[in-house]
Order: sequence, then C-alpha cells, then structure tokens
Amino acid sequence: MSDPIVELRSVSKWYESDPDRRVLDAIDLKVSEGERFAIVGPSGCGKSTLLNILGTLDSPSEGSVIVGGQAISDCDEKTVAALRSREIGFIFQLHHLLPQCTALENVLVPTLASPDKVDPSQAADRARQLLERVGLGDKLQSRPSQLSGGERQRVAVVRALINRPRLLLADEPTGALDETNAAKLVDLLIELNESADENLALVMVTHDLSLAKRLGKVRSLRDGKFAD
Repeated sequence: MSDPIVELRSVSKWYESDPDRRVLDAIDLKVSEGERFAIVGPSGCGKSTLLNILGTLDSPSEGSVIVGGQAISDCDEKTVAALRSREIGFIFQLHHLLPQCTALENVLVPTLASPDKVDPSQAADRARQLLERVGLGDKLQSRPSQLSGGERQRVAVVRALINRPRLLLADEPTGALDETNAAKLVDLLIELNESADENLALVMVTHDLSLAKRLGKVRSLRDGKFAD
C-alpha cells in the first residue's frame, strides 16, 4: 500500500491571542490516493484551519505534517513550497481569478511558479483540454468579468488541476454559488476524483450537509476534534 499523500499526526493548533483555546486538538488524519471525503462542522470549529494545515498554508502549533513522505518540519520554506505545488491543488470560496487575464491565462498562472520545468505548449494544451472538459471550451479568451459565477469557479477548479496534483483541497467551494451551480460543481469534483486520468484525492470543507453527503464520506469536526 502506498504512503498517504498527506498525513497529520497529533496536530493541534492554537493562537497566541487565545492560547487556552485549541482550534484543533490532537488531530490524526491520513489522505490517501483516490480517497474523497467532506469535512463539516459549525462555524468556527476549525474546518478551514485544518484544510490550511493539510495544504501546508499554515503550520500546526504541535504535531507533525507529512507530505509526500516528508515531514514539513524538516524542510525549508522553498522545499515546502515545491511539495505544495507538486502535490496539492486548492479551490476556495472566492475564485481569486486575475481580472486582467483570460480564463486560459488564469489557468496557466500556477505553471509559472512550478518547481518542475513545464513545457509552455504542453501546459497550454492541458489547460485547453481541461477547460473543454468542464464546458468552457468556448470561453478560453473570456475575462472573469465576462463569466458567470459558476463559470469562474470552474476556471478556478481547472487552475487547481493544471500542475497535476495528487490532492485537491476545496474550502467552501460552493459558498458563493446558487443551488444549481453548487450541485454542478460538486458533480464535477466527484467526476475528477473518479477519473483515472487525474488520479486525484479530494477533501472538501462545506457547511452544506446535503452536498457533503454527495461525496460518500463525511467527517464531523467539533471542538477541535473529529466526532466520528
């Protein structure tokens, strides 16, 4: 059995402003190849903090984070950034697209910072194929202001996939969408997770239990711990 893509070992998180409150309390978690699950819980329970630590965007106050078999605490910042770029893709509630760039250009932005040498023509071909796959083949040259909310979020999904990550982390990705587009986006994420071409694990944070259940496995976070 292959090693987990990301593993948390006894991870706790607190902040200097309130050191007595543990946002996360001795969390153990493994995310393996092809796995998918949702994380739910009340507002302020630590869902986004957990996702940020999984994605190495934040550091634990205590415990270990292992990405691709390497303990993050043993790596310098450049190595951590390279691991993150290679292993993990992110989708957030707000798409964070560059308004001056086209859909195609926005998708290609992560390739500019990739630690691996990326052939520009191959990257552009993959971007076009992915945009076609999510129904945006006719929107390559459209800027974010010319796209609907659902279309902008699909561009953000493709941008997260462009470097072929093994893990996709989605933090409230449907929060700014209406019910129909939210359901379509979750359909897309599930399709990508099940695609042999992408070989992608998926972890989604959401407040919407009905959407969470669509992923098949739901983990509840409360008072800094998993309830299940």
